[in-house]
Amino acid sequence: MKIAETVTFGGSGLDRAAEWRGRADELRAQPDARAIMLWRGKPMIVDDALVRVPLDHPVMADADAALILLGRDADGPVFAADLSGWVPPDLDLTHIDTFLDPSQQQHPAMPDGVIFAELRSVMTRLTPRDAELAATAKAIMVWHMSHRFCARCGAESDVAMAGWQRDCAACDAHHFPRTDPVVIMLITHGNSVLLGRSPGWPDGMYSLLAGFVEPGETIEAAVRREVFEEAGVRVGSVRYLASQPWPFPASLMLGCAGDALGTELTIDPTEIEDAMWVSREDLAQAFAGQHPRILPARKGAIAHFLLQNWLADRLD
Repeated sequence: MKIAETVTFGGSGLDRAAEWRGRADELRAQPDARAIMLWRGKPMIVDDALVRVPLDHPVMADADAALILLGRDADGPVFAADLSGWVPPDLDLTHIDTFLDPSQQQHPAMPDGVIFAELRSVMTRLTPRDAELAATAKAIMVWHMSHRFCARCGAESDVAMAGWQRDCAACDAHHFPRTDPVVIMLITHGNSVLLGRSPGWPDGMYSLLAGFVEPGETIEAAVRREVFEEAGVRVGSVRYLASQPWPFPASLMLGCAGDALGTELTIDPTEIEDAMWVSREDLAQAFAGQHPRILPARKGAIAHFLLQNWLADRLD
């Protein structure tokens, strides 16, 4: 797919400077080093752009000491700082950690208009570089929060390699950030595409079927298995289209196209709430916001990207 890397969170060409991770202190000492900031996974932004501050900025007093080296760009080294330990004085817990947290937080060391905002709500407005930086930082920070203890011996491990490793002093084990592969499938039959929905989604919202790749399984096999498990449809030919890092919390979405061998649906209610075949004409109507029953997948998600390009006949 020629435009594969134009998907949200992809294609910025960031130099991740992996060769510097073992000596990131040298980069931290450079006067042009900057940090982006996240609070409970929410990036700090202003005017739809990530905020970058010098490492000696007053706001960094509330940051975790273990900065993550994200890479280098034309302006110098870029780190990520976790400010999750800071507690806003007027913190409202009503929406915190919900699917799409609408609340915003402002740190007292920053001027008006500089806020922490839910990444899902701003991801389509960020530049490709800012989107990649924010997604990488969020995924790594979530991994550190959920992997504090050694999986081999249970002792608490330490951050190493500028955030890209955890080391266990008790048993000398090394642990590395994980990414969970997920197949997401554009399954078609003639002029129609297979869409489904999960319980709890907004009324009328449908998307492509998706599921985790299992150990010992190829991408193609995962596509066929997941579609049959969820909708009872057998799939023949499968081809890869595009991928998307998806830091909610740490997945790699593997977008594929598949040819359905039939159209009869047998829905597994433990997997999905509903599924249906949708014609190209009906999907175009849904994308225009004019369909009486169907809302399209969320903008920014690879499902929206694949469906939009299927409608435009741009999958090759």
